This record gives sequence, C-alpha cells and structure tokens, in this order.
Amino acid sequence: MLGASAGGVQALSQLVAALPAGLAAAVFVVLHIPAHARSELAAVLQRVSRLPVACATDGEAIEPGRIRVAPPDRHLVIEPGHVRLTRGPRECRARPAVDVLFRSAAAAYGPHVIGAVLSGSLDDGTAGLWAVKDRGGVALAQDPQTAEHRSMPDSASRLVAVDAVLDPGRLGEEIARRVATMEPKVAGPAHERLLIETAIALNGGGSRDDVARLGTASDYTCPECHRVLVRIEEGRLVRFRCHNGHAFSPSTLLADINASIDRGIWDAVRALEERGLLLRDLTGMAEQAGHADAAARCREQALGTGPRVQALRELVLDHRFLGPATDEP
Repeated sequence: MLGASAGGVQALSQLVAALPAGLAAAVFVVLHIPAHARSELAAVLQRVSRLPVACATDGEAIEPGRIRVAPPDRHLVIEPGHVRLTRGPRECRARPAVDVLFRSAAAAYGPHVIGAVLSGSLDDGTAGLWAVKDRGGVALAQDPQTAEHRSMPDSASRLVAVDAVLDPGRLGEEIARRVATMEPKVAGPAHERLLIETAIALNGGGSRDDVARLGTASDYTCPECHRVLVRIEEGRLVRFRCHNGHAFSPSTLLADINASIDRGIWDAVRALEERGLLLRDLTGMAEQAGHADAAARCREQALGTGPRVQALRELVLDHRFLGPATDEP
C-alpha cells in the first residue's frame, strides 16, 4: 500500500522501479489528484515498472504481481479478495485519501499489509499507517530528507512506530524483501472502530451512534458540513470525524478553518465595498432631495468604510495569521 501527495510522482516512480517482476503481493497506490483532473499516474509508473500497472476498477479481484492506482475523486477501499471504488466523504481534504486505503487494507488483511507513506503536504496517511501497524502489519516511510514535500512522511515517522525510514528506491527493495520473507499469519478480528470507519468510506457516511462510538464530542464543527466533530485518539494521534463522515487531522482541520476564514473575510471585504458605494449613492440622493441630515449620516458612514476594508485586507494578507502551521517550505 503506497500513499503520496505533492512530490509523490517521482517518489512513487523510484519505489516502483525497485519492485521485482513476479512480486508475490498486490500493490495499491493512492496519490492526491484534483477531482476533475485526468490521472496519468498508471502510464507514468508503467514506464519504469516490471509489474503491470493500471487504474483500479470497482469490484476487481485482488491479484499478486499487479499495481493498481486509485482514480480521481474515488476512494480506493480494500475488501477481502477484491477492491471497491467509492465517493465516500473526503478524509484529510482528499478523495482518494491514503488513510482510507491503508485503514481498509488493515481491516481486511491485518498482519499481511505493508504500508509506505511518501512525499506529500500535511499528514494524510499517518492515521492509516497507525492502523496498519496496530493490526500487526509493516509500517514504512520515506526519509523526509529525500522528499520534495516532507510533511506526510515526517508526520508518519514521528507518530507511528515505523519499521524503516528509507529513500524511495530502498523502500522498494525493503518491500520486496519483506514480501519474500513474509510468513502466513492468522489475522485476528478487526477493532470495531476500524470497521466503522471503513464502512463510512464505503457507504458514504455513518450513523450518529456509530460515529459517536469512535470518540468524544469536541468543541469543533466540520468545515465542510458544520456538524459536530468527534475527537478520536489513537496512541499519540488525535484526529476528528463528523457524523457525515468527513475526517480531519489537526493539521488538515486547521487548513480548512483557515480557508473558511479566508473566504469569509473576502466576502466581508466585497460586502463592505458595496455598502460604501451604496452609501455614497444615498448621500447624493439625500442631497438632491434636500435632506441634509440624512446626507451627512450617509457620508459619515461611507467615509468610515475605507479604513475597515483596509484592516480586513491587511488581516487576510498576513501570512503569519493564515499561513501554514507546519514547517513545510
């Protein structure tokens, strides 16, 4: 299971190039891509891969020695024996999301899963890799020093007890080595939380009771649907999910809240500017009608609009206020 975002194409290409022909494992890839973009990732990876690469299709059987890539705007969900593609709620602002792939694979195959988090911004993949490790699987991360965007592998290697942190080429070699030496294991029953969250990705949402069992109600609301967010704690990980199924890490929640503030301030700037224009028109109308007092009031309010608009512009343009809270360059 491979997950990446910004800068991930190069990392994925290097890793896939190191996988041997006849690998006795199925390989699944999630790369964050825009919902309406055409993905060329399968073709790009096929140029360097000894294994056949294709875009995943809903319901297809899982077969070793093949690489399947998540298509745009679809979560790639692993079930025993086959894959599913769904438009379930976005997780970490993404669909497809790495967490969905890793978490569903962990639920279905437990200790037989190997997950690797590669280059990307923010921290999608960390919670999913935690689930892989918690179920007895192997957790790997790209060396952040080799990543074009280090946030995703850095988060994974800090918050999950990863088994190895390597450059992409050596990760491919490590995956091949572990597949070749992996012994059959009996997977115990998956935790209820894992099953609930996988079902949310499959079914497009969860019941209020199911989501409530994932954690405790937080002080925050979902930026996408404004439902209350449930706070979920796993080891050192903290994340959030609403009753509609949208899921966030603290970093992605902050990014969405910042985006909401940005939109709101620009809306306020537009409304204030329109108000100022209208007040100036009203001033002229009042003057023409001989209503001096009304004209004076409108003029005073119109003159007060400019400084307020400027203050809002300075606030929304201040990168220290709405800039990223990570060390990502």
